[in-house]
Amino acid sequence: MWGRIRRAIEAVEADADAAQAASDLAHVMVAADTTRAYADACSAGYQLQVAQASLALQQRFVTLTDERIRRGRGTALETSRAQAQFEQLRANLPPLEARRRVALYRLALLTGAVPAALPADVAACATPPRVRSAIPVGDGAALLRRRPDVRQAERQLAGATARIGVATAELYPNISLGASFGAVGLNSQFNDANTWKWSLGPLISWSLPATSSARSHIAQAQAGTDAALAKFDGVVLNALRETESALTVYARELDRNAALRAARDQSALAARQSARLYQFGRTDFLSQLDADRTLSRAESTLAGSDAQLAADQVQLFLALGGGWESAHDASAAAPHQH
Repeated sequence: MWGRIRRAIEAVEADADAAQAASDLAHVMVAADTTRAYADACSAGYQLQVAQASLALQQRFVTLTDERIRRGRGTALETSRAQAQFEQLRANLPPLEARRRVALYRLALLTGAVPAALPADVAACATPPRVRSAIPVGDGAALLRRRPDVRQAERQLAGATARIGVATAELYPNISLGASFGAVGLNSQFNDANTWKWSLGPLISWSLPATSSARSHIAQAQAGTDAALAKFDGVVLNALRETESALTVYARELDRNAALRAARDQSALAARQSARLYQFGRTDFLSQLDADRTLSRAESTLAGSDAQLAADQVQLFLALGGGWESAHDASAAAPHQH
């Protein structure tokens, strides 16, 4: 009897822990989605800012070309090509603005606010967020302790294992202890000794178990445990896959971002040199136009890489299961979590 009660308590406690882990997982998902929406809004704002800077640069080039034509040093063909490049760059602005607004709407939904209620600095954000400190990846054991889905699967497995013990207890006789007592008489005589009435039944009563149904319940509990174990193995393998994939993608994007930044710097230098040469008639129009196009593409590609880095950081946050709190915050929250 005591073993059955103990195992039932273990199963219920494991179920409570699994429910808490599911709640933690929901918190991590909401935090990640909110961060992703904010990062998307800021990244779109940054790309919009880069596109506007490229558009302003091209507008100055169109003005310079018109001036050269008025001085008799250019042709109408140069003006047409410069204006075409200007219109092409301007066409990049509406999709970026739409992406930024959609991200802000999603952020408002996740924070429970209307879009108009978002702070002005959030709506005008044009800098993709970055993690300031090193990402605490840790070892595999730390990862498995940190991810809520792994903890949830482990506690579900513990609960299923405990239920085998509950089902096994059905093989033993069902034992119950019984006794009763009461009182008779007037309320005014309630405390008198002669008003107490005792009724003692059998102290112990028991019945033989139905072994066939008990064994069926045991088999059912064992099958549930096997399923929980298979789920736990799958969750662990998926956690390792997601973490390794997120780390690989993030590391390679960091390498790509560094190369794109170097390419952007060189393109900017070439564009400045070409503009100076073109201004003094030392190079032709097509060379200047090609240098400006190369710089615009480099700026846009780098902005896209910065936006991808922000998204990769959010994905890495999800793969690590959250837990990026500082040591002080973690220690302060420990008693409450316990």
